[in-house]
Amino acid sequence: MKKILLNFILILLHLGCTNRNEKEIIVGSKKFTESVILGDVITQLGESNSIKVTHKKELGGTRILWNALLKGDIDIYPEYTGTIIQEIISEENIKDFYSLKIALRKYSVEISNPLGFNNTYALGMNRKRAVELTINKISDLNNYDNLKLGFTNEFMDRNDGLPGLKNRYKLVHRNINGLDHDLAYKGLESGAIDVVDLYSTDAEIEYYDLKVLEDDLKYFPEYKAVILYRSDLVNRSEKMSDLIANLENKISESEMINMNSDVKINRKSEIETASIFLRKEFNIISEFKSESWMESLLKNTIDHLTLVLISLISAILFSIPLGI
Repeated sequence: MKKILLNFILILLHLGCTNRNEKEIIVGSKKFTESVILGDVITQLGESNSIKVTHKKELGGTRILWNALLKGDIDIYPEYTGTIIQEIISEENIKDFYSLKIALRKYSVEISNPLGFNNTYALGMNRKRAVELTINKISDLNNYDNLKLGFTNEFMDRNDGLPGLKNRYKLVHRNINGLDHDLAYKGLESGAIDVVDLYSTDAEIEYYDLKVLEDDLKYFPEYKAVILYRSDLVNRSEKMSDLIANLENKISESEMINMNSDVKINRKSEIETASIFLRKEFNIISEFKSESWMESLLKNTIDHLTLVLISLISAILFSIPLGI
């Protein structure tokens, strides 16, 4: 029995090992357009400097990317200061950006200076509907307890999402549903939903003529875009860490909105959009090949399942000896 168990554990260890070149840099991104664009910018910037870089796109939400970074499954990914402070290391006493840097080093993680834009959470409504009900700020929502609220699934669960928002504003609404970010905008347009959560750099705000409600009780913190990367990256590729520093304060809010719009509204690929930005900002002409829908789906599915499998294997390796 012990021999069988030992062989089983060895097989799991073999399956859990990542088979990649130590010199290869792995960039990760979350499952939304802006994160993928930033991931492609980082990837193409590295490739243009003869660094072997692979971009694992749309791996999932915050926790999946953060855990992958800690485990070394990825080396770099774009993140936001508010998310780090409120969701990832909420137990730390973060007072300023310097204390944030110091706190992250406990996890062997480095953080770039802000990239130049703040992509904060916000609540939005169809402008015509908001004017009709005279709703201008979040606290006005309590004047209408029958409003239908549709929030993204991650926002429903995050420390800096719905639970804290309901508490701060004493929201009285019962009709609150979780849904996909893209479906929320279509729900607003059709009238099936009255209020959604948005990112302040979303291209859809202008496209759908939405009213962004004032956060009058100052619930949402700043979400300055930054790049997180493993501390050992400096030793593995000093050039790559220097390139990350080159992106600091290079992307304005209007620039990021335009890039999101190129993908979401004008149907350009994230890869092409990143390439246009690098050509304009750094005079870098990068070669790219846009993936087909099926290629992208297959690659993202494999990447996601790989990370889930590794997490599952880790849990099994811990639980079996404990159970015995």
